[in-house]
Formats: sequence, C-alpha cells, structure tokens
Amino acid sequence: MPELPEMEAWRRRLSDPVSASPIARAGPAHIATLKTFDPPLRALEGRRFRGAERRGKRLLLPTDDGELVLLVHLMSAGRLKLLGADERGPKQSAFQLEFADGSRLLLTEAGRRKRAGVWLLSAEAAAAELAHLGPEALGVGANALGEILRREPRRLHALLRDQRALAGIGRAWANEILHAARLSPYALSTELTDEEVERLAAAIDAELERGLALRERGASDEQTYRVHRRLGEPCHVCGTPIAQVDFEEHTIFYCPGCQTAGRVLKDRRLSRLLR
Repeated sequence: MPELPEMEAWRRRLSDPVSASPIARAGPAHIATLKTFDPPLRALEGRRFRGAERRGKRLLLPTDDGELVLLVHLMSAGRLKLLGADERGPKQSAFQLEFADGSRLLLTEAGRRKRAGVWLLSAEAAAAELAHLGPEALGVGANALGEILRREPRRLHALLRDQRALAGIGRAWANEILHAARLSPYALSTELTDEEVERLAAAIDAELERGLALRERGASDEQTYRVHRRLGEPCHVCGTPIAQVDFEEHTIFYCPGCQTAGRVLKDRRLSRLLR
C-alpha cells in the first residue's frame, strides 16, 4: 500500500510535470473510482494545476486559480503512471488526465475490487475532507507523539496506522518503524516510558526518511522493506527469523528477538496472546 514515503516520492515526481501544461481532457474514470459528480470532471479542462501536494497518504492536485482540488487516494492496489506524449500505456485505467502537451497521468488498479478513489472538490470541501487527519507522521517529534500516545490505551501497531492519530503510516511502515524502535506491536501506548517514546519518535523519522530516499531512487519493495513481508527470513539486526500475526485485513510482521524479548505473539483467533 502506498504510504507516506511512496506518496511523497510521487508528489515530488509529479509537481512540475502536472503544472507544466493545461488540462486538455479529464477522464474517463471508472464508475467506482470517481467518488464525486459535482463539480463535474470537465470543470478541470482548460485549467492548470498549481503543482502536487500531499496530506498523509493522499495526493492533492489544486488548480492554480485556487478553486478546485483533485484528491487521489490509492488505497492498497492503486498506482500512478505519468506518460510522455509518445509513450504507450496500459489499455485500461481507472482514471486519467490528458494535458495539452500530450502527456497523461493515469491511475491503474490491479484486481477486481476498485478501492482507489478520485475526488474533485472545491477548495473548501477538500479542507473539510482532510480535517479528520492527525498531524503528519514525519517530523511529529517526541513531545507531540507522547501526547498522542497518552490519549487512550491502544496497541502500538493499530495506533500508528490510525490516520486520525498520525497521518501517513500504514501497515508496512508500522512494521518497519516498530522494529527500528525495538517495540512490540502489541505494546500499550499509555505504558511506554519517556525513553521508549523518544525511541519511537526517532524511528518514525528515520524509517520514513529511509523509505522516501529509496522510493525516490526507484527501489522495489524487496529493496525497501527489511521486516514487512519477510516471514521466516533472518532479522537484519539479530538474526532471529521474522514472525507474523495474521488478521482478516492485515498482517503484522515483527522480530521476536528485537521486539518481544523472544516471546511469540499469537493471533487471538487461533490462540491466546502471549504477553
């Protein structure tokens, strides 16, 4: 799933190209991908984007007149493709924009389930759509993070993925961050010591910056992730095989040696959680 490092890399890559030329054609869009109908997509035609912005895991393309914002959320399987004027792309896309210079921006999504979304909103509606998001995860700092952690007792992995608490982290980078911080994914947020909060804040910045640098260089998942989807592989720090906990909607990957003092975490659907 594209998270803060991936979306920020895309923002930097797209900002100049999408603002270089007016929009010649907006659409077509898959009926499940386009989430709004007023204003219509054709309202973009003839306008120019100011550039690309990002809020959490969402990409924002505001028009230079300040009136409209195209909001893109890739969810799990959505991907963006920027094609030059003479460059061939996929036969089908979930959404596309064509610019006056012939370049195209395409959103593709693998699989039958179309969960990625595109919204065309007024500037005011876009602000309201994003109002529920917490502070940006990158650079949040130990003081602000400590306040977030102390609001209510929550498991760390779930809290890091909650966009209302921190914007930008999903399943993959929660795995990477908690491993770097040497904290159990099931540790309670309200029980962390000051030193552990400092460690977690530092890990958030270090891992998101590492991911961004790699994604900007075009690194693959295999080259980027050190814990996520590495089941059974030796931990790059201590050599302990990476373990996992399965849930219906996601999987947690962690190192028992680095994060849980050797204890194996069990899925509650299968057996008791070992504390």
